[in-house]
Amino acid sequence: MSETRGRRPEIFRLEEAGLTVAPPELPPEPDLPEALPPPRPRRRFGFSLGTLFWTGLGGLVSLGTGLAVSKLIEDLFARADWLGSVGLAFAAVFGVGVIGIVGREALGLARLSSLDALRDRAADALATDDRPTAEGVAKDLLKLAQDNPALARARGDLSTHLGAIIDGADLVRLTERTLMAPLDAQARALVSDAAKRVSVVTAVSPRAAVDLFFVLYTAFTLTRRLADLYGGRPGLLGMIRLARHVLSHLAVTGGMAAGDSLVQQILGHGIAARLSARLGEGVVNGLLTARLGLAAIAVTRPLPFAALPAPRLSDVAAGLIRRAEEDAKVSRAKGRTET
Repeated sequence: MSETRGRRPEIFRLEEAGLTVAPPELPPEPDLPEALPPPRPRRRFGFSLGTLFWTGLGGLVSLGTGLAVSKLIEDLFARADWLGSVGLAFAAVFGVGVIGIVGREALGLARLSSLDALRDRAADALATDDRPTAEGVAKDLLKLAQDNPALARARGDLSTHLGAIIDGADLVRLTERTLMAPLDAQARALVSDAAKRVSVVTAVSPRAAVDLFFVLYTAFTLTRRLADLYGGRPGLLGMIRLARHVLSHLAVTGGMAAGDSLVQQILGHGIAARLSARLGEGVVNGLLTARLGLAAIAVTRPLPFAALPAPRLSDVAAGLIRRAEEDAKVSRAKGRTET
């Protein structure tokens, strides 16, 4: 012990022979719990009750229609051969039209399903930073936008970046900035114009039935135009499915956005109280139409909002607020003049 205390410090080199370096002492690894098994997916049946109901009803209606047409053609042939031939020709034309309509509706539903699948794949690529998935999303979007002449330059710019070394999430964001920015600007313009039309028409319309019809017609045409803009092009059944998705999105995101800053601006400044009943109703209907248009954008857009900001109600309905404030000032000035 005394020799150790009286020993002077010395310098050693690691390369010297006979010198060994002890490995550092590592703390003991904590006992980790075993990984839990993944939850088992819920077992779903192949057909729901609604699917069985509509399939059975559609089959019965189709059989009834076929028997009715067959009986009609037989009666026409019993009266005269030329009448039967004419009826058979009309039946053939009817059959071709039915096949075309069914094919168009099926194609529209397939396009909407492809948009939903593309949006889900893009969200997965953003979450996992998966390069192959992101590259597949970019290529599918290029195919989707190949019929749009306004995106010709954007398609060329994005095609040059596909071979570059870019992470998966960054590639999805680049695709969104390149292809979705022009479409988002057009979508905002469509929603803003529809909101202004609804506000003006419902403010001057004399009957509530006309207001309801115009609001529903505007919402239907706005949703369809947004779907066409983003490459959906749905048919009648596709529009029904799209309307259900839009209403579901509104329910998930808080209904008609009663807490939005724009609505708070109307209520907080007392603008609605200083407006006439018809004018205030027009402004509110315009805001609801704009909120519906924003939900339609979120549903029909093939990519989630990651690199670009999602449109807000104030972006598409700011003109309604300015118009309401001006009308409120005019009505307040008239009231002071009369007093």
